[in-house]
Amino acid sequence: MGYEELIQEALTTPFEGWDFAVFRGRMVSDDGTLPWDYQELVRERLPKASALLDLGTGGGELLASLAPLPPRAVAVEGYPPNVPVARRRLEPLGVEVVETSGTLPFPDGSFDLITNRHTSYDPGEVRRLLALGGTFVTQQVAGRDLEEINEVLGGPPHEDRHWDLATATAGLDVTWSRETSFTTTFHDIGALVLFLRVISWQVPGFDVGTYDARLRALHADMERGRPLRATARRFALMARHVRQ
Repeated sequence: MGYEELIQEALTTPFEGWDFAVFRGRMVSDDGTLPWDYQELVRERLPKASALLDLGTGGGELLASLAPLPPRAVAVEGYPPNVPVARRRLEPLGVEVVETSGTLPFPDGSFDLITNRHTSYDPGEVRRLLALGGTFVTQQVAGRDLEEINEVLGGPPHEDRHWDLATATAGLDVTWSRETSFTTTFHDIGALVLFLRVISWQVPGFDVGTYDARLRALHADMERGRPLRATARRFALMARHVRQ
């Protein structure tokens, strides 16, 4: 397809939850090399949990794959279009889905397991909600993730550029943490535009009109066999609530 067709497809392709299958073969990440397995870290702790809170559940895809879940399971999602998707998927499994992007409406110490994959959080709020002896497990996207995209487009930096392991662990009783990076490759301009449409905070204020000249130049490079490569940055940690 030509430039105009790829852009039109990127702007109209339906997308729900966090199902990235639509990018298969067009946006390729070497994330299979992560030196930890987030799902396994969570799965190992589920049998001992009585109350689970999943932060930023998206469409509930990952949480549903971890069933059976503890007797009480709550999923929080702050992106409104994802909420009905998550409810359709999770409520049949007995999971309460709560829509909120602000202060979480739960009493102190409500959960003995809190999970979070790729949603930024307030460490103090996590500590408040975690029961004494409880565990927090998270995998995060660092604030400098894919910053080469911002640079090549000449756009502003990622909104949470300073989000890193040190910031994410402030005030938490960390028992384990790791950081890593890997390459993500965009093979066509449509995949990049769709990605920026979905991950709207990557380049704040992005629209195809404003970045038309840069996008066309990138498209020409991709057509010549020079895809856009960017550095993805991840970190993971586990923490426990071991003291009042």
